[in-house]
This record gives sequence, structure tokens and C-alpha cells, in this order.
Amino acid sequence: MKAAVVWWDLAGSGQTIESLRDFLRDGAVDRFAEVEGLRLKFWISDPQTERWGAVLLWESAEAAAAPLPALAAALIGRAPVQRTLFDVEATVEGSYSLPGLSGLGLALERPLSQ
Repeated sequence: MKAAVVWWDLAGSGQTIESLRDFLRDGAVDRFAEVEGLRLKFWISDPQTERWGAVLLWESAEAAAAPLPALAAALIGRAPVQRTLFDVEATVEGSYSLPGLSGLGLALERPLSQ
């Protein structure tokens, strides 16, 4: 398994965290549901530093190397400032009460915790 962390600096891009939340709601999230070999993707933001990013968990190095839709890069107008690929050493799912992760988060207007 591989994990990728991708960050964009939004300063001067004309995009904001709010505009990118709209982008997620308008279908960007759904486009990744069918990406072969992608186990999990979650989008992250830091309003204080105007950063936007994603964490992706891949089944294999081959899946992680496949080209992805460059939707965010096109909207932001540049490539991410950082894209780092990591080996996954171990995974575990903890004890939780939510039935699943799909559809959660600020952009989709469902809180991460109940």
C-alpha cells in the first residue's frame, strides 16, 4: 500500500477554501469514487495558512502511479506545492459509531462527528 499527501498554497490563486468546498460539492468527490486502486481519499484544509490538500490511500504502487484527473490543479491554476508518496507500514480501523466515511465533511455539510 501507498499513501500520498498533496498540498496547494491558495494565496494569490483566486481560489479560497469556500470556493473549493463548492468544487467538491459540485461533483469532484463523486469522480474519485470509481478510481481504480484508490482505497480512501480525504480532502483537508488549513484556513490560517490558506492551504488545501488531500490524503490518498492506494492499494499498490502501480495504482498510486496512475494519472489522476487534474481537476483541482486546473481550478487553482497550478500544480500542488507538495506531493509526497509514502509506504504504508500498517493499517487499523478503530472502534467507531459512524456507518461509513463517504459523504462526510464540511464541504458536504455533514459533520465528521455526531
